[in-house]
Amino acid sequence: MFDKKVLVAGCGRSGICATKLLIDKGEKVILFDENKKNNLTVEGVLDNLEETGKSPNLQVFFGQLSQEIISQISVMVISPGIPTDSEFALKVKEHNIPVWSEIELAYYYEQGTVVAITGTNGKTTTTSLVGEIMKAWNPSSYVVGNIGIPYTQQVVNTTKDSITVAEISSFQLETIIDFKPKVAAILNVTPDHLDRHYTFENYASCKAAVSKNQSDNEYVVVNYDDPETMKLVDSLAGKVVYFSRLEQLNQGVFVEDGLVVVKDSDKKIEVLNLSDIQILGNHNVENVLAAVGIAYYMGVPVDVIGKVCTEFKGVPHRIEYVRTVNGVEYYNDSKGTNPDAAIKGIQAMKSATYLIGGGYDKKSSYDEWIDSFDGKVKKLVLLGQTASDIDKCAKSRGFVDTVFVESLEEAVQYCYKLAEPGESVLLSPACASWGMFDNYEQRGDMFKEYVNKL
Repeated sequence: MFDKKVLVAGCGRSGICATKLLIDKGEKVILFDENKKNNLTVEGVLDNLEETGKSPNLQVFFGQLSQEIISQISVMVISPGIPTDSEFALKVKEHNIPVWSEIELAYYYEQGTVVAITGTNGKTTTTSLVGEIMKAWNPSSYVVGNIGIPYTQQVVNTTKDSITVAEISSFQLETIIDFKPKVAAILNVTPDHLDRHYTFENYASCKAAVSKNQSDNEYVVVNYDDPETMKLVDSLAGKVVYFSRLEQLNQGVFVEDGLVVVKDSDKKIEVLNLSDIQILGNHNVENVLAAVGIAYYMGVPVDVIGKVCTEFKGVPHRIEYVRTVNGVEYYNDSKGTNPDAAIKGIQAMKSATYLIGGGYDKKSSYDEWIDSFDGKVKKLVLLGQTASDIDKCAKSRGFVDTVFVESLEEAVQYCYKLAEPGESVLLSPACASWGMFDNYEQRGDMFKEYVNKL
């Protein structure tokens, strides 16, 4: 029990679920939002809270955070979308009041064992695959976090025998205190969210924080092939286990003669044949290797791991086949929200491609993305806030086949008119969706809707 009230900052889904959990646990809560866009009402927030909104232990407050409110609280739970250096958050920290992420709050009530997966790209696919493996082994398993299901929503279901598989973002890792997974994973680290973290070093250190509370009898699974991830190894507290697509390791998970192999002490165990997996691209081979490592060190039998990996069909919005129209294949890679993720999308294409890109500006560099086109991209169709910057970058790298459109629907129609049988159309924006869409899922769903209307 907290000795004073809990301030929950942010009235989005994360804040709503955190509030419900706290009220359910008997805490007194102030749900706060600066409401700078003036699109919130107390009535609307209370409706979102359903029965919780009727609790006498709840206050809802908009506007400036006053000294009076700060004096009433013992901890602030901050939604991941709110920067930790926002003015009101700094004011709370000045009073030595702990600032928790939603992940930290949920972990406070966690009853079972936790797996945590972070990295710039591949988190959702790997988390989904690990979740399926865990459910096949232990039906009392839950998949939560940045994947779209708030941890605070599911933690009430946990028991001493349950497993929580959590996809964790850098935003959530900024404010963990005691959060400690039995097995953690860092899949890769490439520049992203620099508008929030300012420097790549800050961003990378947030990723490394997933292991900071581990002891040497807990594991952190690390990508041996990713140089930036390898730079973090000395700062990791857990026992490091490597996976590699490119090297045969003395210990860890790797590929040998087309087989996924685990080398553990003097044992070498064959898990599955890579030709049997159903998800496209080298990046997905890496995701499978990471999932195998996580599951193995969680104690899952190898036959269960292999079976689930070969049955897994991937996740929506990640190089997701939509349909073929007039001999043209359409793919939804809306989860390609940064250049490195979008590179993976291009690499998975097997034919000449009309590429739809652009969106919210996260201060990314697009040079490597443009260079990855490698003669495969026939036309780059640009929309959103970053369209002009991407166009300039493309031309500076020698790619001139660009066109601007005003909307995603116009982009789909443009590609439909020009693409020829045997070619592909790929939505892989290399940018976040904000400003035009609520999230990458909505963007991907709209793309599929427009394609299915063709």
